[in-house]
Amino acid sequence: MGHLDALGPDERDIVRTVAEFVDREVRPVVRELEHANTYPEALIEGMKRLGIYGLAVPGEFGGTAVSMQCYVLVTEELSRGWMSLAGAMGGHTVVVKLLVAFGTDEQKAALLPRLATGEVRATMALTEPAGGSDLQAITTTARLDGEEYVVDGAKTWISNARRAGLTALLCKTDPTAQPASRGISVLLVEPGPGLTISKDLPKLGYKGVEACELVFDGYRAPASRLLGGVPGRGFAQMMKGLETGRLQVAARALGVGRAAFEDALAYAQVRESFGKAIWKHQSIGNYLADMATSLEAARQLTLYAAREYDAGRRVDMEAGMAKLFASETAMKVALDAVRIHGGYGYSTEFDVERYFRDAPLMVVGEGTNEIQRNVIMRQLIERNGRDV
Repeated sequence: MGHLDALGPDERDIVRTVAEFVDREVRPVVRELEHANTYPEALIEGMKRLGIYGLAVPGEFGGTAVSMQCYVLVTEELSRGWMSLAGAMGGHTVVVKLLVAFGTDEQKAALLPRLATGEVRATMALTEPAGGSDLQAITTTARLDGEEYVVDGAKTWISNARRAGLTALLCKTDPTAQPASRGISVLLVEPGPGLTISKDLPKLGYKGVEACELVFDGYRAPASRLLGGVPGRGFAQMMKGLETGRLQVAARALGVGRAAFEDALAYAQVRESFGKAIWKHQSIGNYLADMATSLEAARQLTLYAAREYDAGRRVDMEAGMAKLFASETAMKVALDAVRIHGGYGYSTEFDVERYFRDAPLMVVGEGTNEIQRNVIMRQLIERNGRDV
């Protein structure tokens, strides 16, 4: 674990503790939970006990705020065991960081202590049924009525929605604003009348953790729950939050890719064909060499973006690069692990088919990779543009 060297001793211990939790409590039960599509209640309680839900919460509010590098490595370890577990804390961390960066003192005091323990778990609601990555085109509205906002609209693909006690809702508080981003706010909503979770969406992978459609119909939220207290700042706030989200998705991809590689490497040493272990066949050996190289490159790119984040710099380009490269790497590594396992790679009695089903989520989630390329390109021009 040489990549832990950049962390202090306390953060190294946190990563090692999570790795031990994965080996001891997750890996023995994951296949059964996955194929039953069962919510991992006991594992979530274990994550709470470890303090995983408080890793972005400052100590004054009961958490243990760690560096982004530490958070990335914790996420990788969880995903190595079961990607769904990292999904069960991904949106939560984004919402916590939004509160820490932009919340009012009242919002922080009321919400962060309960978020730190995992007593309240949070998610974010951005995507809508009629639009995915074009967040400025959202149609969910929040109209001020006295001391409350009245919310109408729908969201979809919202992870953990049934069990979330707090949702950071991206909505339009001024639908007429130009540009549209100036009319967008983040509202901190809790379950209540007017909010219906209409259905759980069936998924290829990412089992055990629900992704839902949400319908808001006359839902009322106190005006004091507008993130930061000033309307029209939500788009910029959420773009900052997505830096964390995209680094988390990159780390999820690292965990899935690493699990696929480790399974393939172990299998290639015990499986024999034509009188020798299959890793000694050059075609299989080349797969393994390329898998290891790509994964290490993806990890270093992700840790670089995390270091830049920790230094306080803007990292939308760096996080986009990490998410793009790590997710594409995980897709290829998962497929190559299936190839190396041969027919067993297609069997639900082995884990590699799960990695192959989980990997695509990181390609399309948290902004598709096509959107990541747009973000990277815009930043390249903004940072290196020439007057012509």
